[in-house]
Amino acid sequence: MEKIPGWVEKIFTPKVNELIGEVKALNTKVDSLRNETKSELASLRNETKSELASLRNEMLARFEAVDAKFEAVDSRFDSLEARLPVMEKMAEFEVRIAEIEKKLSVHA
Repeated sequence: MEKIPGWVEKIFTPKVNELIGEVKALNTKVDSLRNETKSELASLRNETKSELASLRNEMLARFEAVDAKFEAVDSRFDSLEARLPVMEKMAEFEVRIAEIEKKLSVHA
């Protein structure tokens, strides 16, 4: 290669150095933005995890409350089922008493 003339070097060297400085400044800004973005993403990730954990706990508590209500309803049905045979017997006795009362009123 031929040697660059001195006057060309004098004209372009400051411009090249200026461009190098601007590129370095841009690299610094890009690195800074990259670090800020990483930090913000980590913060958002942690916040999202926390919100999801909170939502999960709330949903589990609600499911447990619903389960408790169903257990109470099941208990009531069990109680009613236990009473049904007694109620059927009572109905049979009422029918028999009515029949006996009819027979007694006919003979009286």
